[in-house]
Amino acid sequence: MNKTLFTLVGAVTFMAAGAAQANVDGAAATALAQKSACMACHAIDRKMVGPSYKDIAAKYKGMEVDKLAASIKAGGSGKWGPVPMPAQPNLKDEDAKTLAAWILAGAPAK
Repeated sequence: MNKTLFTLVGAVTFMAAGAAQANVDGAAATALAQKSACMACHAIDRKMVGPSYKDIAAKYKGMEVDKLAASIKAGGSGKWGPVPMPAQPNLKDEDAKTLAAWILAGAPAK
């Protein structure tokens, strides 16, 4: 009984996380990434100064949106090579979550 309940709760949680990422407005998120200057270092499908959004999505598949959003705001170094990502303290939490969900969904255009 407990094993079945645990499996069911896990499956529902996983599906809910996937649904949240699947409901991303790609056009709005792309515009936000451009407005926030993310596209100065990142592209959807090719490495620039920083990794592509597709590579980020692959590396962090299954990561919680809030965790990636916090990483976007905090910046960091050593995760993708020698060039550090600057912190984004002026990025609103909601915008960071939108960008994180979009990236984890594979940065869809629509």
